Amino acid sequence: MFIGEYQHSMDSKGRVIMPSKFRESLGPSFYVTKGMENCLFIFDNEEWEELATRINSMNQLSRKEARGFARLFYAGASNIEPDKQGRILLPPNLREYANIDKEVYIIGVAKRIEIWSKENWENYNDDDFLNYDTLTEKMADLNI
Repeated sequence: MFIGEYQHSMDSKGRVIMPSKFRESLGPSFYVTKGMENCLFIFDNEEWEELATRINSMNQLSRKEARGFARLFYAGASNIEPDKQGRILLPPNLREYANIDKEVYIIGVAKRIEIWSKENWENYNDDDFLNYDTLTEKMADLNI
């Protein structure tokens, strides 16, 4: 399970250090793709295969939304291997999508890791909707 929040800087070549606690669980390679709210999602191989199975089982022949989701999810995806220093190279198209230019937040979200630009993460956290009181009321029916 991925948990925690880490702040890192991206170097001039587009590389960022993946926290060692995350690297241990991810294995020697993993997948990065476009996520929601303009962040990047990182999945280990097992979770990627599970998601791919679910996406591929959607009726893409008759559902325009299913085709669109599959295109967005796969087109931006890359298989990543950290270097010996634990750095990963974020592809330019994903850096652009997530508005990443220097400072990033890397956060654990249970089965996935998210990479956010500093600006996007701080703006997301400034949203009044994102506080425990409001979210607890809205999610009460989930018994959380």
